[in-house]
Amino acid sequence: MTHNAFDLTGKVALVTGGNTGIGLGMAEALARAGAGICIWGTNEARNADALDKLRAISPEALALRCDVGDEQMVDQNMAATVAHFGRVDACFANAGLTGSRETRSFVEMTPEEWRRVMRVNIDGAFHTLRAAARHMIEAKRGGSLVVTSSIAALSGPPRNEHYAASKGALVSMIQAIAVELARHRIRANAILPGWVETSMTDDLMHNDRFVDAVLPRVPLRRWGTPEDFGGIAVYFASDASAYHTGDAVVIDGGYTKF
Repeated sequence: MTHNAFDLTGKVALVTGGNTGIGLGMAEALARAGAGICIWGTNEARNADALDKLRAISPEALALRCDVGDEQMVDQNMAATVAHFGRVDACFANAGLTGSRETRSFVEMTPEEWRRVMRVNIDGAFHTLRAAARHMIEAKRGGSLVVTSSIAALSGPPRNEHYAASKGALVSMIQAIAVELARHRIRANAILPGWVETSMTDDLMHNDRFVDAVLPRVPLRRWGTPEDFGGIAVYFASDASAYHTGDAVVIDGGYTKF
C-alpha cells in the first residue's frame, strides 16, 4: 500500500477563528483529510453553523466558544479540547481582527483602537500557541503550530498600521518559536494570505473603486477563497511537512510579485 503523507487519520487539529472564512476553509480540509477537528470562535451562531458543516465530514468535530484575547479562557478551552480528543497535533492560530471603519488616519488612531486589534491578533495568538506548545511538549509527540499572518506584514496598508504591525509581529514570533521548540519536534510556520473573499473583506470586494484598482494587480485575476487555504493547512498538519519550519508562506495569487 502506498504511504500517504497527507493522511491525517488519528491526528487532531485546532483552528481558532474556525467558524467562518479562511479558518473554516482550513477546518473543512483538515476534516476531509481525516483529522479530528476543533474550532474556536466567539460567535455562538456561527460556531453552530460551522459545526453542522464539519460534522457532515467528521462526526467527532467540536466547536467551543473562546475569546483568544482572554488568557484564562484560552487555557480552559485548550484543556477542554485535549480532554475531548486526547491530544492536539496541529494548532492554527487564525483568529484575527482588522482595523475599525471609524479609523480615518494614523494620526487620529486612539490607543483603544490600537489595543483592540493587538489584543486579538498578537495576544490571542500568543495565548493560543503557548497553550498548544505546552500540551505538545508534555505529550512528547511533536506537533505543528501555524499562525495566520497577512501580506499586510510585507506592505503598507494605510489606516491599518495596527493591523500591519500585528501581522508583521506574528511572522517574527513564529520564527522564534520554530527555533526554540525544534528540539521538541514542534514545527512553527506562518501563512500570509492576500486578498480573500470573506465576511471581513465583504465591503471592499463590493467597492467598485477598490476592485478596479486592486484586482488587475492579482496575476491570477481573481480573489482568493477560504478553500484556497485548505491545502496548505493539510500540508502543515501532516507528515509531509516534517522538515518544514520557520517559514512564512505567501498565498496571494501572485499579488505581491506584480
